[in-house]
Amino acid sequence: MRPEAPDIARLYAAHARQVWRTLVRLGVPTATVEDAVQDVFLTAHQRLSGFEGRSNPGTWLVGIAVRVAANARRAVARRGVLRVVDDAMVDPGRGPEQQLERHRALQALEAVLSRLPEEQREVVVLIDLEQLTAPQAAEALEVKLNTVSSRLRLGRAALSKALKESRDE
Repeated sequence: MRPEAPDIARLYAAHARQVWRTLVRLGVPTATVEDAVQDVFLTAHQRLSGFEGRSNPGTWLVGIAVRVAANARRAVARRGVLRVVDDAMVDPGRGPEQQLERHRALQALEAVLSRLPEEQREVVVLIDLEQLTAPQAAEALEVKLNTVSSRLRLGRAALSKALKESRDE
């Protein structure tokens, strides 16, 4: 017997923040991230009847978010929109100096992540930042576990190199 499909409102309540964060970390410009979140949940709503419950709903949504982010990045590349880290990502409970420091760190992270090849960036974001397991990332990306491991290793190496280069600049 197939489990009952989750309700889209409950999915949104439970996973909207993770989807938003994932989209931002995958390079969706802050100016369009709300539209991208809406696209993820609209796609999920359209595919909800086909959701068989074989995966965690959060992993399923992250998989949709990865594809929406790729489409958003291609759209940005066509239009040439500048990517800016939003102040909403900065912790409002900190003083101005700490907020500025965090804002700069987030911009530096975005700059370094943007240097990674798309496939490596996706895996690094999902595993190292969103803390999905390798099997969950493989499921979300619809690739084999060995592919995830390889991309993660290459992505971490490229990230390390890019961080070193950004410090040397």
